[in-house]
Amino acid sequence: MARAAVLGAGSWGTAFAKVLADAGTDVVMWARRPEVAETLASDHRNPFYLPGVQLPPIAATDNYTAALDGADIVVLAVPSQSLRANLETWKPAIGADVTLLSLIKGIETGTLLRMSQVIAEVTGAETGRIAVLTGPNLAKELAAGQPAATVIGCTDADRAVAVQQACATGYFRPYTNTDVIGCEIGGACKNVIALACGIASGMGLGDNSIAGLITRGLAEIIRLGVALGAEPTTLAGLAGVGDLVATCTSPLSRNRSFGQVLGAGGSMQAAQEATHGQVAEGVKSCTSVRALAAAHDVEMPLTNAVHQVCHEGLAVREAVDNLLGRRIKPE
Repeated sequence: MARAAVLGAGSWGTAFAKVLADAGTDVVMWARRPEVAETLASDHRNPFYLPGVQLPPIAATDNYTAALDGADIVVLAVPSQSLRANLETWKPAIGADVTLLSLIKGIETGTLLRMSQVIAEVTGAETGRIAVLTGPNLAKELAAGQPAATVIGCTDADRAVAVQQACATGYFRPYTNTDVIGCEIGGACKNVIALACGIASGMGLGDNSIAGLITRGLAEIIRLGVALGAEPTTLAGLAGVGDLVATCTSPLSRNRSFGQVLGAGGSMQAAQEATHGQVAEGVKSCTSVRALAAAHDVEMPLTNAVHQVCHEGLAVREAVDNLLGRRIKPE
């Protein structure tokens, strides 16, 4: 039986720990806050991040060394901008041949590295040991056992299959893919487009507008992905279109919900409070994705508009007017 250490006890980390346990994998969770670890271990619940969900008997601790001891798969489920600092702390306790599986969707600020690149840089692990999991996987639906599909990206096909076997259940169907770049770019960029869709919804715009944003957002994602070496077919699948549709349309999406508050005239602070203080990855990722696009001479007008609204004080109505006022051209 495989043993997985899930480092991070937010809603997504908790939901995926449940998937692993339901798949028959031995799971231990690490939580930064002792009270979260204690509640997970004693009550098998996480009322702090995933209320109302009964978990299988999963071990939990706030001691990362204990969590990592004997793990075959180390699941990284912390916010993108804190991954590097956490890995620096965890590195001495990570086994030499474990599979490092990232659930994280973002681009590191400053370095503009994808999460797998951050993992490789900090740990020294060869790329074949690093996998990413992405797709339309809303934590609350997954925790309820609703059917979902996902993609496990890894350049080592055998490791991808090992992770696939460790998390496959009757309701969770994982596919494998060797295109790690495409998997990560799709996951990072969709959060930014979801903010745009949320803003449009908050402004009272309808389904035509949302469909247009999703479609043109996908065009931006594909342009950036291809410039970085991704396969377009990856972004036409679960890691691209699938994740984009779920995140842009579901009220369970923090990024969409955050944008909706902004579109209705709310402040950044109000949007943060509306998402219960949890991270809307797109708020930070829009800056790093925009910078990454500029470094590769890729045009991403929606991403630029989201950045301007979130970080430069541009009014949402002005952002929409700027987008609509762009030069018309062939699709």
